[in-house]
Amino acid sequence: MPTHCMPYRETSYFSSLIEDYLVEKEELKSLYNRFPYLENFAEQIEEKGNSYPKEQRKILVEALQNQYAHLNVSEATQNHISILKENNTFTITTGHQLNLFTGPLYFLYKIISTINLCKELKKEYPKNNFVPIYWMATEDHDFEEINYFNFKERKVVWERKISGAVGELSTEGLKEVGAIFNKTLGNTPNAIFLKSLFKKAYIDHNNLADATRYLANALFGKYGLVILDANKKELKQFFVPFLKNELKAQTSSLTIEETNKKIASIPNTKYKLQVNPREINLFYLRNNTRERIIKKEDTYFINQSTLSFTNEEIQKEAEQHPERFSPNVMLRPLYQEVILPNLCYIGGGGELAYWLQLKAFFKEVNIPFPMLLLRNSALLIPDKIQNKLDKLEVPTADLFLPKHQLEEKYIKKISSIPIDFSKQKEHLEKQFKALYEIAKLTDKSFIGAVAAQEKKQKNGLSNLEKRLLKAQKRKRSKQLEQLTIIQNQLFPNGSLQERNHNFSEWYLEYGEELLPKLFEELKPLEQEFKSITF
Repeated sequence: MPTHCMPYRETSYFSSLIEDYLVEKEELKSLYNRFPYLENFAEQIEEKGNSYPKEQRKILVEALQNQYAHLNVSEATQNHISILKENNTFTITTGHQLNLFTGPLYFLYKIISTINLCKELKKEYPKNNFVPIYWMATEDHDFEEINYFNFKERKVVWERKISGAVGELSTEGLKEVGAIFNKTLGNTPNAIFLKSLFKKAYIDHNNLADATRYLANALFGKYGLVILDANKKELKQFFVPFLKNELKAQTSSLTIEETNKKIASIPNTKYKLQVNPREINLFYLRNNTRERIIKKEDTYFINQSTLSFTNEEIQKEAEQHPERFSPNVMLRPLYQEVILPNLCYIGGGGELAYWLQLKAFFKEVNIPFPMLLLRNSALLIPDKIQNKLDKLEVPTADLFLPKHQLEEKYIKKISSIPIDFSKQKEHLEKQFKALYEIAKLTDKSFIGAVAAQEKKQKNGLSNLEKRLLKAQKRKRSKQLEQLTIIQNQLFPNGSLQERNHNFSEWYLEYGEELLPKLFEELKPLEQEFKSITF
């Protein structure tokens, strides 16, 4: 089946900052280390290899083996965990929240991009090893962002009250959610697989971190994916010097604020800052709560609690109990790069936008800044819909247009009479240009009369054009209705499919064909939006 590609800029679904990053705009080059070209990984490998402590590898491997102790581990994943001990092994990392049943479809695209990039790097740099990492965001506490997924235009929602980090959240109530979901699936072989997958992940496990690890491993274990929960004391011990620096000097907020000013001062741009730093970019984890650390004069307070620390006490707390400190969105990238031999982070547009705010901070704390790669994006088109588009002679790229522009372009294309009056307007402008020359030779007030008449004539042509377009729309209403239905199916709620659909809707239809097809089509270094026909 055909695959169509188009530049991200032409989709109109990505920010100007990301669009400019992808074309390597000169003014943005100071915000990143190396652009993700295959040849640029050589220097990144050398830089990271020279800075990553060898003694950390053993503890990283032990932590991962502990996390996989109760899972069926594929040979590919076990091999990837084992070779992390070796100094010539590096990671490619993506991260994602613990969304219920993977959440949006792009969860798959992130992980597939990560695995595929490792394969490409191994071909280019055979003396090195490359391990794909899925970093589970177990320390997040934004439950409302992860407690649902969409299935056939309906929300499957997990309702409950929570506090603290979501990774430790009990899976209580998901048995009932699964029962509701099961009723919508039917009894095909693919439906039976989905029912079993949901049960084994969420009903047979006690917390959300374990459930998500099982789910991701079931889908991607055979491809060698390594899943990491970094909310562990043995890993956070490596972050202690950075915790203490953050508490004492607030280096992150100072350097990131300077970068934000730099971004805001770039001429002829209106880049939106993705995040703004707090004075202290850490939370305190204790007793199922995750609260901000606030400094007032020489005392550190834990928000929404009676806990407080002196300078000396909080430094001691960080040394003895690093697991009680949780980085926010500004510090999480640094924590990742401290504990992993990582070369590249793969994320969505929003993620890369805040990573681009961090390079100066990384330099200040002497940690190599990773390469930043936009994850693959794709529009999946069922064969039946593609056939309809072919009959309508509508190219895939036109579907990215707003509805009114799509209809207007289509009507003008298929109409048996010309609707575009551009030539008439050009002819009119030539006529009035001659009238202006005559007006200059007479009374100056005549120029105003000519201008008024020109405006009236142009408006008249525009109104005729609109009326003709409206008449043609009525005449071709059935075709327009069919086109609108297709666009709504492929762009639910006027947004990208990948941000709305859940993988289960596609697995129900295509089963074991789904993932291999995506692995075949998604090529991370091509950096183009793909439309894939199934």
